[in-house]
Amino acid sequence: MPDRSEQIAFHRLSDIAPEEITAHMSDPRLRDHMPLLDGVRWDAATTEKFVAGKERCWAQDGLGHWAFVVGGRYVGWGGFEKEGDDWDFGLVLRPDAFGLGRRIADKALQFARKDPRIPYVTFLLPPSRRHLGALRRLGAQEIGMVPYQGAEFRKFRLLTGADA
Repeated sequence: MPDRSEQIAFHRLSDIAPEEITAHMSDPRLRDHMPLLDGVRWDAATTEKFVAGKERCWAQDGLGHWAFVVGGRYVGWGGFEKEGDDWDFGLVLRPDAFGLGRRIADKALQFARKDPRIPYVTFLLPPSRRHLGALRRLGAQEIGMVPYQGAEFRKFRLLTGADA
């Protein structure tokens, strides 16, 4: 695991070696809390399609998911992606970097608070996620259950703009 004191950097996913992303997303431990991975065989072609899709978001919306790098090492991906009127925040870390989630989320949310396009962010969590204290401490409010790509998720909203 990277040292918790090391600097967190946000890069484009296209800057990361595809095999790093493939290895990350192929880890069976991710499936526990990622229902959209059910039945997906993550391989080089899946990674290529995934990264291309994330790059399209950047081209279309001027913002998208980043690769998170700590101490020069890729530790996961996430960030903001436009979902209808919402800017949804996602965070998918390698299992050996799970302890970095709060620091990475804090840095990303600092970005959101400074960006006038993002008056609030949403979070979609699978029902299997039981530990929600961090979201509540941030001030996120639960909206309820919502369907997304064939799965049910708990949706939360956090004000980040002038109304926060």
